[in-house]
Amino acid sequence: MSFHVRVNDRSHDDEPRAGQCLRTYLRERGWFGVKKGCDAGDCGACTVHVDGEPVHSCLYPAVRAEGRAVTTVEGLASRDGELHPVQQKFLDAQGYQCGFCTAGFLMTTVALEAERGSAHDDGKLDDLPRAFKGNICRCTGYRAIEDAVRGVRHTERPCAGKAVGKNVGAPAGPQVVTGTARYTFDVEVPGLLHMKLLRSPHPHARIVAVDTAAALRVPGVHAVLTHEDAPPTLYSSARHEHPTEDPDDTRVLDSVVRYVGQRVAAVVADSEQAAEEGCRRIEVTYEQLPYVTDPEAAMLPGAPQLHGDKGPEARIARAENNVAGEVHGEIGDVETGFAEADVVYEETFRTQRVQHASLETHGCVAYFEPKEDGTGERLTVRSSTQTPFLTRRALCALYGLPEDEVRVVAGRVGGGFGGKQEMLTEDIVTLAALKLRRPVKLEYTRAEQFYGATTRHPFTIGITVGARADGTLTAVRMRVVSNTGAYGNHGPAVMFHSVGESFAVYRAPHKKVDAYSVYTNAVPAGAFRGYGLGQVTFAVESAMDEVARRLGMDPLVFREKNVIGPGEPMHSPIGEEEDLFIASYGLDQCLSVARRAIAEVASGEDTSADEVPEGWLVGQGTGMAMIATGPPGGHYADARVSLLPDGTYDVAVGTAEFGNGTTTVHQQITAGALHTTEDRVAVRQSDTDVVRHDTGAFGSAGTVVAGKAVLLAAGSLAERLRTLAARHTGVARHLCVLGAEAFDCAGRTVTLKELYEAGHARGAAEELAADGHWGGSPRSVAFNAQWFRVAVDPDTGEIRILRSVHAADAGKVMNPMQCRGQVEGGVAQALGATLFENVRIDERGEVTTAAFRRYRLPQYADVPRTEVHFTETSDAIGPLGAKSMSESPFNPVLANALRDATGVRFTELPLTRDRVWLALDRHARALGA
Repeated sequence: MSFHVRVNDRSHDDEPRAGQCLRTYLRERGWFGVKKGCDAGDCGACTVHVDGEPVHSCLYPAVRAEGRAVTTVEGLASRDGELHPVQQKFLDAQGYQCGFCTAGFLMTTVALEAERGSAHDDGKLDDLPRAFKGNICRCTGYRAIEDAVRGVRHTERPCAGKAVGKNVGAPAGPQVVTGTARYTFDVEVPGLLHMKLLRSPHPHARIVAVDTAAALRVPGVHAVLTHEDAPPTLYSSARHEHPTEDPDDTRVLDSVVRYVGQRVAAVVADSEQAAEEGCRRIEVTYEQLPYVTDPEAAMLPGAPQLHGDKGPEARIARAENNVAGEVHGEIGDVETGFAEADVVYEETFRTQRVQHASLETHGCVAYFEPKEDGTGERLTVRSSTQTPFLTRRALCALYGLPEDEVRVVAGRVGGGFGGKQEMLTEDIVTLAALKLRRPVKLEYTRAEQFYGATTRHPFTIGITVGARADGTLTAVRMRVVSNTGAYGNHGPAVMFHSVGESFAVYRAPHKKVDAYSVYTNAVPAGAFRGYGLGQVTFAVESAMDEVARRLGMDPLVFREKNVIGPGEPMHSPIGEEEDLFIASYGLDQCLSVARRAIAEVASGEDTSADEVPEGWLVGQGTGMAMIATGPPGGHYADARVSLLPDGTYDVAVGTAEFGNGTTTVHQQITAGALHTTEDRVAVRQSDTDVVRHDTGAFGSAGTVVAGKAVLLAAGSLAERLRTLAARHTGVARHLCVLGAEAFDCAGRTVTLKELYEAGHARGAAEELAADGHWGGSPRSVAFNAQWFRVAVDPDTGEIRILRSVHAADAGKVMNPMQCRGQVEGGVAQALGATLFENVRIDERGEVTTAAFRRYRLPQYADVPRTEVHFTETSDAIGPLGAKSMSESPFNPVLANALRDATGVRFTELPLTRDRVWLALDRHARALGA
């Protein structure tokens, strides 16, 4: 058949493959602005226009585009480069974070704008929840997107040297809104092979035999890899600066599978279709083994052992009891404390598995490039990772490669939230690339993201709190069981962190903890925003709220009476962290914000409940948290700032950009230190060729660790350039004043371009660059408080959020617009985890919610417009007084507002309609009895 389609006014005549969707057809022809997010028409990231109509190109057959005009996000701008008005509005409002979903929102908005005033205009632009029901954003919380659609401008252009503290736009903004920002798979690699994985159908089994003959006969299949091809080395998929933080319990391909979905074999072929067919033709003989999916049962004597074959070198706490890690500690004597209390509250709280749901799935491409010295080739791995340097280190250890023969680079990363602090694809792809000496690609499907990646750890928290009649805490005890799944990546560390700041933020003379990270035959858990703190905070803040109510006290007054103050020691039964300090204190201001919201309800100034239907129940609640600004044990960053020949600056830093905003902050810090404008600063990042080392973009380290390294480098360069300018002009050093583009040396202007040339002429090229290093210690703590007002329908269990207020103690806020976005995104994720998100597993541990439409992510209509308030503090440790904030908002305290509205204490998440209705029904029956 003949085939012709015009894409962005370019003709394409090559026919699509049988069954090919329009998305893959477009991407194979270089239109990388069309994104893959869900495979099922759920997320909208692949939205394009066909003859002006928006369609989800992942569902649209390519053959149907024959004879039609297709427009992608790349085709919106004019030929001379002028942005489409909607692109400009998204740029001005910064209506994105990672940007992976942005093309979809742009294309939807442009189509609706075009309908304005036409016969097809049904008012969707005045009803954005309806307009965007087919689009998902995991990062922003949607407020920034609404502002973009409404034409609200937030970005500003500060004067030279004044960028810090201003709403500077992201450097990659123009690329994001035009679809030219390059994410992991937005590259063309000649000779690329594709990998697909065969996964286990059993929760626990020994592989007896693997017959690959039929798979190898599939046309286009180049290799089938099994456990016999993999190195025997044990490692952890978790990435930490110190690998000993995690148990070494994983192999690239194992002869024993421990959960449904574990990879069994890998097929490498010319196409994904051939690789998938190869997987179907592999015949595996399994010896099924006993399995256990409940962590309490897993710790009992006689339970099936997941890693009983491993010795002490694996660093598993008690493999015979399936305990990956544990911590026990006590301050004082909690029994004495409970005896002194007038009220003792005891309850068990449970949290569920949550998927990170970053719209860009896990994956990588490995290929070979010539070495610069011409002595051969080296391996390059382009990966969707938060930790390029740690991944390189792990790959080199796994395959016995020197570090100078491996490069790991991350393009722009489409969301992370901790999920990409793992090595889930790079290990197996590298194995194939080394074997075949060919480029190899593995890109997870959305379903694989659910059953083959990681989740947030499900927790069971038994908590007992005692307090005197005057509200003074006497004792707090917790027993915490964290379900780490089949492997211990991040398990002990998450468990340890969860019972640190959650204990330390409250004063009590007696504290005790027993915490366990437990193996089960289920999908592994991993790092997730908050790193265990959100789960335990749900229990702690619920318990504190309940104790206050039983004492007849205002819950906010009760908190104010018991929280630690400035300069006070932070006591936790797991021991004090010697490098952790309260280097600035804003918790009192955070709680004051909540107090003002409560007062507005009492005075009638808050009118959010005016239109609540009759019979609905209305309530309000507060919660708070403290979190360390950076992980313990060292988090290292190197940075290099250089003057370029044209008089602009280059910043080289290792941390990755995935919507966390660190690129913008590093640009602002540099511009401030060098008294220039941000547009004269370019940032190179997330590439192991760029700097010596960077631990990674996790633990809120992008500003407080990498940012500090950038500040040190930029400050050092400013001093070096001043010295060079003084030598060049013969003017006293203190009379040489650095400006945006030149030095003023006692009235003589020396441009930076001239200074660069003078430095080279003098043989002082080393003076044109400076390095900075920060080791992540000492560390400070950040605080936050959240207040909700909600309405509940007792007849259906529906919860409506009437008002959301968040107070954040972020120290010096480097970029208020970006920091606000981080808070809003954190609140949105917390609401999803509180209200409906749940990775469900069946009795065999198999994931049953492996698609967005079955999992239920927060959409535009679900997320309130949160009022964000920043405290006025300046940290003594962080760069220029800044602290972290991207993790702190993950604070699921909606249950306190629900308790206030209904009188029922909910102890298990998520708070789905059916769960709420059943609890209210039981409560009503009990009152009636």
